[in-house]
Amino acid sequence: TSPFSCLSGYFQDLLNKSEKALYDAFPSMYGELYTQNMKVFKDLYSELRRYYRSSNINLEEALNEFWTRLLERLFKLMNPQYHITDEYLDCMVKHAEQHKPFGEVPRDLKVKATRAFIAARSYAQGFLVGSDVVKKVSQVSLSHECTRAIMKLMYCPHCRGMSSVKPCNNYCLNVVKGCLANQADLNTEWKYLMDSLIVVADRIDGPYNVDTVIGTIHMRIAEAISNLQENKDSITAKVFQGCGNPKISTKGSSSEDKKRRGKVMLEAKSSAQALEMLVLDAKGNLTALKTYWITLPSSLCSKKVMASSASDDKCWNGMTKGSYLPEVMGDGLANQINNPEVEVDITKPDMTIRQQIMQLKIMTNRLGNANIGNDVDFQDTSDDMSGSGSGDSCPDDVCGKRLSKSPSTRQPETHAIPKQSGHGVSGASSRSLPSASLLLLLSAAIAPQHWWR
Repeated sequence: TSPFSCLSGYFQDLLNKSEKALYDAFPSMYGELYTQNMKVFKDLYSELRRYYRSSNINLEEALNEFWTRLLERLFKLMNPQYHITDEYLDCMVKHAEQHKPFGEVPRDLKVKATRAFIAARSYAQGFLVGSDVVKKVSQVSLSHECTRAIMKLMYCPHCRGMSSVKPCNNYCLNVVKGCLANQADLNTEWKYLMDSLIVVADRIDGPYNVDTVIGTIHMRIAEAISNLQENKDSITAKVFQGCGNPKISTKGSSSEDKKRRGKVMLEAKSSAQALEMLVLDAKGNLTALKTYWITLPSSLCSKKVMASSASDDKCWNGMTKGSYLPEVMGDGLANQINNPEVEVDITKPDMTIRQQIMQLKIMTNRLGNANIGNDVDFQDTSDDMSGSGSGDSCPDDVCGKRLSKSPSTRQPETHAIPKQSGHGVSGASSRSLPSASLLLLLSAAIAPQHWWR
């Protein structure tokens, strides 16, 4: 399991443990105060989970609703001799709130929990966006020219009886940089996203105290209930003064003395060290991934194609066994105008990848807001592009000679964007050679595995 998914799962585990601790301890601590109001507590944890999963929930309103419902239920249970109507409860809430029946717990928990949950779910959403970008980019199909270049790079030595000769490293780099020119343009926004996730990770293990806040919600609730019990008489008197004395109940009373008030010690097992290690591990991987898209060509050529060293003069240079003379192109689409191996139309950026660049920008902006404690709406704004794919068989002259190129006269070849789906690329012609998706598969094979688990 990757550090990214481990850290994301850690937040949910904290919430689960807090809920379980509440269910285990509260029956013996509060008796009927808990058993008759179990749904109030369950609803709170359900709302917290929904918020973490980025549902359309206002966390502050959810917490306020919890304290209001809890106060109404507990006030009735602590005053069973009275017939308390819904209208009286509305008045009671208004008068009681100004006297802070639960002490400072609701306000303090609202501030801390909001920051902690914003940081936690922002990290989780940033992780999901990064994963989604990798998956969608890996599904972008290759152009005809890229297919030809890969065929020439990997298969032509075999046709020439030089199966043991490796491609020249710089030759491989030019092919891959040409084929992955659009992907390299993800680099800037991708780096910004990684940097933003690192800052969020620092907040998680630092000022927002995620481990302490989320893992001890049950303890803060117990503290709040104890405050109400200790101040029951004064709170009740003030409510009666403001709302009037309610009618005596004809159903008899369930003695308050029957309710247990035994002090059961709630302990929060510290897992701060575990969180610290997870954050450090995640930050290390995020740092390593910053330059993923521009180092991908080198990784492919060294790990998959196993190209020869740059100084090797007995490697496959695209025509024969010998040294490779052309210079290596820079990264990104704009630098491919004179790529000697792959014809790239630098005026036609791939729209699917441009869309992913925009998604990275949006997510980075949201993380920036989350870093300063502002709540963020994570509604998905992505919309898959569609079109029709095309394919072609390898021309006879692919292995015969180096393609002559003249950037000033060459007519750029353009290709429609294939329809994207969660299961792969659709619309590609069945006439495409196996090598048409080869680079795609190679890049997927060494993609940052942390995003896929």
